[in-house]
Amino acid sequence: MLLECAPYCTQQIDALSRGLTLREIQPPPATGEHPWLTDFQKELARQDLAAVTVRGYGTDVADFLRWYGSAALDRLTRVDLLHYRQHLTKDRNAKPATVNRKLEALRRFSRWAHSHGKLAEHVAAEVTLTRAVRGQCPKGLNAAEVQALLRAAGQSRHGLARRNYALTQVLLQTGLQVSEVARLQIGDLALHERSGEVRVHGKGAKERTVPLNTAARRAIQAYLDGRDPLSPRAPVFLSETGAGISVRSIQAVVAELARRAKITRLAVSAHSCRHTFALSFLKQHPGKLVELAALLGHDSVETAAIYTKPSAEEMEPKI
Repeated sequence: MLLECAPYCTQQIDALSRGLTLREIQPPPATGEHPWLTDFQKELARQDLAAVTVRGYGTDVADFLRWYGSAALDRLTRVDLLHYRQHLTKDRNAKPATVNRKLEALRRFSRWAHSHGKLAEHVAAEVTLTRAVRGQCPKGLNAAEVQALLRAAGQSRHGLARRNYALTQVLLQTGLQVSEVARLQIGDLALHERSGEVRVHGKGAKERTVPLNTAARRAIQAYLDGRDPLSPRAPVFLSETGAGISVRSIQAVVAELARRAKITRLAVSAHSCRHTFALSFLKQHPGKLVELAALLGHDSVETAAIYTKPSAEEMEPKI
């Protein structure tokens, strides 16, 4: 027994001599999968996530459990997770995107464990992500360009002003993809005096709910007030022929509005409206990448992290 323990004890002594914490060197993990991980993966599967996403979260949590070692999991703390983040960045030299993916998996795991009474608190809630430093942030519209685009929409001719204004507000205020806007039905909307939301049908039969602010609610309501009696399955946005508007038509509308608004700094599209929403959200809610990923319909926070990267303007040398 003494001989079997010697390598591990030697590691501990070496760690202490280098001034490292004992958490950085862990005993060999016990064989078999932790029961919490098994239950967590079953819960993920019930949430209709893609199989590859479930496997990815399971792999990342399993990796953490191997690092965490034999300590009682119900005693997990925020400090443990901070040590793990440091281990990933300094010991493994993991890329920011990899670190953030693993932290997102642990956030889901921590939230699940807390909701099921296994952890006294959601210990990963306040663990911040690692900021990516490479690459460039997508471009969005600035405040003046947003107002110019909305003004052009409101001045549309042939009775399309209300539709185009509502359409533009939805694109800018919700961050929906153009295909999601085209699929919206009346039954997906919940419009109230002081609140509102829209149910979004994303890819892979996934649904999410996105709040509607006052500007978007008023624009939609003004547009719908001029419509005939509406059924829940009727399209929210109609073409000039009275059919549901197509993706190509939305793209054409946005391009024409940008031309009339004389926006030349960037090529304006429905997708740049989505970028505008994301950048505005993070400006108002710094660091809330998990929430932004949920609003945008991303399976992982890693994709939303692109909005934390420096823009081309920020990377230009200052002379």
